Amino acid sequence: MNKNKIFSLNSIVKIGILSAISYVLMFIQLPIPIAPPFMKVDLADVPALLGGFAGGPLVGVIVQLIKNVLNLTKTTTAGVGELSNFIVGATFVFVAASVYRKRRNKKNAIVALVLGVLAMTVIATLSNAFVVFPAYGKAMKLDMMAFVEMTQGGNGLVSSYFTLMLLSVAPFNIIKGSVASLVTYFLYKRVSPLLKK
Repeated sequence: MNKNKIFSLNSIVKIGILSAISYVLMFIQLPIPIAPPFMKVDLADVPALLGGFAGGPLVGVIVQLIKNVLNLTKTTTAGVGELSNFIVGATFVFVAASVYRKRRNKKNAIVALVLGVLAMTVIATLSNAFVVFPAYGKAMKLDMMAFVEMTQGGNGLVSSYFTLMLLSVAPFNIIKGSVASLVTYFLYKRVSPLLKK
């Protein structure tokens, strides 16, 4: 989708609806014992993926941005969580939608979603290790070992900051991305006629 089409009234309305749905889905969360308690799985990436598949990568990234800007009104992480969610979610959607745009069929949809999950996991692990957790720790006055300790109850494999990233953050993102991918895969063909009108 070119920029003129993205900023047409029709597209703005669709992006607004997808962003609102994505924002609401952020409130329906499921904790995963292998991860720190503040990291939870939700389906908020699904509307962005649907928008990205139907309208192109930029549409999906805009949905991610709006969702996180809306969430700033109730942030408990001084904006750090929202920044992380945007970086990770935008990576996921941008990669998946870019790959899918080249060949729009079921097989390529699977390839696109798998590559999106892998890209998201790499970016999430690196950004959490070097930017997000240190910034969150500073905002909440916690040292890095506090994150290790809060994870150890549900994940006995975590014994250091390195293992926290490798054996908690990375698997968490694989799980979260896989769940969103499955839902997107089964929903897209049903809703794509509405998104493409």
